[in-house]
Amino acid sequence: MKYTKIVSWLFASALTMAATGPHAETSAEKSDKPVHGEYKDWLTISVSHRLDKKLVRTILGNEVAIKAARSGKTAPWPDGTIFAKVGWKEKTHPNWPQAVVPGEFAGAEAMIKDSKKFAETGGWGFGHWEGDKLVMNDKEKSATCFACHTAVKDADYVFTVPALQ
Repeated sequence: MKYTKIVSWLFASALTMAATGPHAETSAEKSDKPVHGEYKDWLTISVSHRLDKKLVRTILGNEVAIKAARSGKTAPWPDGTIFAKVGWKEKTHPNWPQAVVPGEFAGAEAMIKDSKKFAETGGWGFGHWEGDKLVMNDKEKSATCFACHTAVKDADYVFTVPALQ
């Protein structure tokens, strides 16, 4: 179990550094660099590797999300929780072929908890960042996002498993 936590922490740290670290500007080509939204200073809640989309992602949270994750009060997540799912296309590390690392920036999605405003979609609003601006999805696109999240209804429609303690 300790090994899993260490590996998760290392992976989360690497993704967060790729997203926000001082080497992001020099190690990535200009076209691969994201223009960060307000999430740029948030902490990592978890990481994911989407095999279906070949994406590596770090899931960042605002202060409300971090506090809830650390206290274990995520069933349900409190109103005001915001997740940023920052993704990169997967690529093989050039000097370590067994490792999958972030490649080209793929985008940053958002989930916002407001149980009254987003009652039709389980209390969650869905959006994405365009540069540094958060753009909420329209009703049709949000319905598509929510349809996938119904598989985790018992986890408050959230796939993310917090790695924070």
